[in-house]
Amino acid sequence: MLLSILWDVDPEIFNIPINLWGYNGAISVRWYGLLFALGFLLGYYLVEKMFKKEGIPLEWLEKLFMYTLIATVIGARLGHVFFYGWDFYSQHPWEIIKIWHGGLASHGATIGILVALYYYSKKVSKKSMLWVLDRVAIPVALAGFFIRTGNFMNSEIIGTQTDLPWGVQFVRASIVDPLTVRHPAQLYEAFCYLASFGILMFMYWKTNAKEFSGRLIGVFFMLIFTARFFIEFIKENQEAFEEGMSLNMGQLLSIPFVLLGAYLAYNSFKKQSV
Repeated sequence: MLLSILWDVDPEIFNIPINLWGYNGAISVRWYGLLFALGFLLGYYLVEKMFKKEGIPLEWLEKLFMYTLIATVIGARLGHVFFYGWDFYSQHPWEIIKIWHGGLASHGATIGILVALYYYSKKVSKKSMLWVLDRVAIPVALAGFFIRTGNFMNSEIIGTQTDLPWGVQFVRASIVDPLTVRHPAQLYEAFCYLASFGILMFMYWKTNAKEFSGRLIGVFFMLIFTARFFIEFIKENQEAFEEGMSLNMGQLLSIPFVLLGAYLAYNSFKKQSV
């Protein structure tokens, strides 16, 4: 008999009933939101240690945190809207702001963060954008681990069918056959992101990589999006339009980031330290 894990965890940890000013409902606390927040809080702590080590003014930190947080949420939401769900959202634009209904895309989050940090580098740090990205890459990799773990708790972004002993039956997944044994693709990604975080931490603290603009963010792009590219082969497609595509949308969006990362990492070896 095939061994498997029956995953039937409620995405909601608890809820708080609210009866106030005519409103009768509840505020729910979910695993995804908790893990998302934890990723950013730990990221804040890590960047604070990095700034202290380098003698960077800590006043820059709060703005960096807010820019990155807002850019992540807005970018991830708009990425999902434009890359995966434009047919629906173009007809129901009011649904775009209903982020609690789900629908975030990591590629969109990456683009949003790049835009926000460009503005941050010009208006706050007055340093090159690559300098900022090299330091943000480390906590973002850690946040990616927590976010994908949150996806696992939500029984979403699930893998294809497998006969491996660690296959999972996602009982609460919104699919036709929730009892099919599947790859826990979210955990595959989560562990790859955690390993990437470990590599970047080693490079920052134990080598001189931070002295060469673009090296850390280049390695980040290569590690994160190469992992994403290959894991997509064992994921269920997120949208119907991806059926029949040789490479799905996640893979097509990953390729430019892998190439950009390779360019930045290679170019950093030709530069003088900063």
